[in-house]
Amino acid sequence: MEKILVIEDEVSISTLLKFNLEKSGYTVVTAMDGKTGHDLVYSEKPDLILLDLMLPQMDGMEVCKQLRMAKNNTPILMLTAKDEELDKILGLELGADDYLTKPFSPREVVARVKAILRRTKHMTVPAENDSTEDTVIQIGPLEIHPEKYEALFHSAKLELTPKEFELLLYLARNQNRVLTREQLLNAVWNYDFLGDSRIVDVHISHLREKIEADTKQPKYIKTVRGLGYKFEADHAEL
Repeated sequence: MEKILVIEDEVSISTLLKFNLEKSGYTVVTAMDGKTGHDLVYSEKPDLILLDLMLPQMDGMEVCKQLRMAKNNTPILMLTAKDEELDKILGLELGADDYLTKPFSPREVVARVKAILRRTKHMTVPAENDSTEDTVIQIGPLEIHPEKYEALFHSAKLELTPKEFELLLYLARNQNRVLTREQLLNAVWNYDFLGDSRIVDVHISHLREKIEADTKQPKYIKTVRGLGYKFEADHAEL
């Protein structure tokens, strides 16, 4: 049974989330402040974290930042009462995989949780008796192992969040093709973001920081003005 950690200081919201997630078959652990929630990530080892932005002792941004700095890539669905774009984008820049703005329906939360876990379950449930040799994607110094949820660049393992890996994999599988932001949203996030394509831009920026020597003049992940992005493999160094 997959485990969800809910870090939310409003009792009514925490209780509502716990009830609906347990009703959907998940084990739920709760924390009422950021510091306790941060510590529970390591003791409880959840499969996903629902993280409120405004928390006592340690706010959601700091919790997210500390987890990612510690190379903890547990998927994070950030909850915010603010409808300000800056808060959403900052959360994504710090490593959150997704966000929801309050008020939200329990059904929407459960749907988002299911979507994220469905796309990351290979990280915790490896395929049995499955050889990965035939499915490795090699593009110059980049090596992607889909079944292992692992990517290497110049033989060094890349530290990627689940969404960063999914995005890199999709780009690599569609190398030299122009992909719109809407295509990437549909393929990687698997649901409608109501036109908010900036989540794609933020994750593209993260990937560039990890594989590009010069992020302002990228060699691999190219921007196609007015359209989207293209993973350029024709001139990848060997």
